[in-house]
Amino acid sequence: MDILIVVLGALAILAGITFSILPPLPGPPIAWLALLLLRWHPADKAMAINSLILWLVIALASTVMDNVLAVWGTKFTGGSKAGTWGSMVGLLVGLVFLGPFGILIGPFAGAVLFELGTGRAFDVAVKSGFGAFLGFLAGTLLKVGISIWIFVLWLKLLI
Repeated sequence: MDILIVVLGALAILAGITFSILPPLPGPPIAWLALLLLRWHPADKAMAINSLILWLVIALASTVMDNVLAVWGTKFTGGSKAGTWGSMVGLLVGLVFLGPFGILIGPFAGAVLFELGTGRAFDVAVKSGFGAFLGFLAGTLLKVGISIWIFVLWLKLLI
């Protein structure tokens, strides 16, 4: 049973870190499941319930902040809702067609194209695209960082 818990926990962390890169997927809460799984580990390697709840709140908050940062980045540089949506669509399209490079190029290109589609001037659209990219990057780094931190906690509990 303990091997199954460890394997499922490792898969949850791997999925959590991977899903942290894709905006619509909640990576840190999925990684948090690894900590929850340790509650059933026979060697009593579980985290205290208060700490477990705190890390759930942190995981959920990082997922919410990911969306907020994308909007803030776009708004801060003068972008509109179209720019924010364009950055998300651009990320998904870029990921499909360009793989890992699409994660970097897609949000910028999507925001610029959506802003241009609403009749914005080119320089304003590029500025919005840059803001969308920075907001996406900040949110992604936050989620990946939290997921890796959960991984480190999980490893400490196992060792």
